Amino acid sequence: MKIDPTKLLMVYSAVLTVGAVGMMSTGGAVAQSGGATSGKASFDTIDVKRINVREDDGTLRMIVSNTSRSPGIIFHGKERPHPSGNRGAGIIFYNNEGTENGGLTFSGQRGKDGKTSGGGHLSFDQFEQDQVIQLTQNEYDGRRWAAMIVNDRPEAPLNLDLLDEYRKMPEGPAKTEMAKKLAASGFGVSQRLYAGKTRDRASTVILGDEKGRPRIALKVTAEGAASIDFLDEAGKVVKSLSPTS
Repeated sequence: MKIDPTKLLMVYSAVLTVGAVGMMSTGGAVAQSGGATSGKASFDTIDVKRINVREDDGTLRMIVSNTSRSPGIIFHGKERPHPSGNRGAGIIFYNNEGTENGGLTFSGQRGKDGKTSGGGHLSFDQFEQDQVIQLTQNEYDGRRWAAMIVNDRPEAPLNLDLLDEYRKMPEGPAKTEMAKKLAASGFGVSQRLYAGKTRDRASTVILGDEKGRPRIALKVTAEGAASIDFLDEAGKVVKSLSPTS
């Protein structure tokens, strides 16, 4: 019997198609019934642009991404554009309710002018608020600073609808007033502690009051001069201590 090569190829293709559909159906059934198989996958190398880590019920808990795939602000599972436009590559953490809870971001590059810029930032957020603990460093145009920062945040959650409204407003008095309204509606911040190195290469510890006003400043300059300053509510030094005083 003479075999028609064309018909043989058609039969072969049909068998492969049925097998592929069966495998996809089985995989889909496993994913719908619980998510993971009983085994573990092992890879030597994985190249990805973004990874979303979720709970069994689908709640987002962590995103690892490159710059182009970095997320906006996710609050109760709803994503909005980030105020900075793009926060860069890193890891963003989310709480049990799918709301942003801190993150780790990093960058670094040499510009066409030969100057370097970059930084690294690890932060932890108050519930439904912004960062209250920061470990951060930054460099630009030959100047560098690095510090641990502790902030106070309002009890009220962030009003992201108000933030969206503010971002769409043109510059002017109305936007200035809206900025004050934002600060009073959950976007205010009071820096209570700064401990690190400043851009002028001084080692500095600054303690602030409830409103974020510096009240004590401990400093050692790059040249080695040490001092402790006590400040009033207006930021004026009312008393200063140094080895020579």
